Amino acid sequence: QVQLVESGGGLVQPGGSLRLTCTASEFTLEHYNIGWFRRAPGKEREAISCISTTDRITNYLNSKEDRFFISKDSANNAVSLQIDNLKPDDTAVYYCATNLDHDPDCPTDGSSLHTYWGQGTQVTVSS
Repeated sequence: QVQLVESGGGLVQPGGSLRLTCTASEFTLEHYNIGWFRRAPGKEREAISCISTTDRITNYLNSKEDRFFISKDSANNAVSLQIDNLKPDDTAVYYCATNLDHDPDCPTDGSSLHTYWGQGTQVTVSS
């Protein structure tokens, strides 16, 4: 059974940082390409970043700012997303997903990762 669990969200002031974590209990995350997504109120799902089985990272957001950093914590079977300099527009439900692909590189189209996903963790950026 593919079950992903996200944590680490919360209420944060603009300019703050959060570290979100994706874990799984029934399979080993580092064996698959794992992506982070978000869905803001009234907006479509948006792919943020992916880390492959070979630790290659693909970023999907069209942003000149480097504020989103994906990483693996193999010892804890987790994939994290660090978000720096949070902005009110970052308010969304963030969740991780995988298509159980073993490719050495993440897909060019991040949406193809969205086969299995967790319930998400709410991030609210407000003063």
